[in-house]
Amino acid sequence: MRKRILVVDDDTMSLVRTRRILERTYDVLLADSGEQALDKLKSEPVDLILLDIEMPKMSGLKTFERMKEYPVDAPVIFLTASGDVGDVVSAIQMGAVNYLKKPFLPQELLKRVAKEFEKE
Repeated sequence: MRKRILVVDDDTMSLVRTRRILERTYDVLLADSGEQALDKLKSEPVDLILLDIEMPKMSGLKTFERMKEYPVDAPVIFLTASGDVGDVVSAIQMGAVNYLKKPFLPQELLKRVAKEFEKE
């Protein structure tokens, strides 16, 4: 059975690009906001979450914090364009398994995702 990945990013081009990179190997769900991601998590089982840090309304860090209220046991890899070390450190301290700086190379994304699934 194919693994399912939820990609959360407010940038439509980023969502489309990330889906194209992953869809050959994984089932991909998309959410363009933290709120939409939380709604999907209520009804959709996922095996891994790729979560953008910088989003309007609800940041990736706030979304991650709220995810802990759900029965979700999926590793989270944060995506960040800013490279703000403070955000990355906060994400790791909160329990994120990794992060990836945008723009990323397709093979780097695939490598990080595969590494998480190898841990199972």
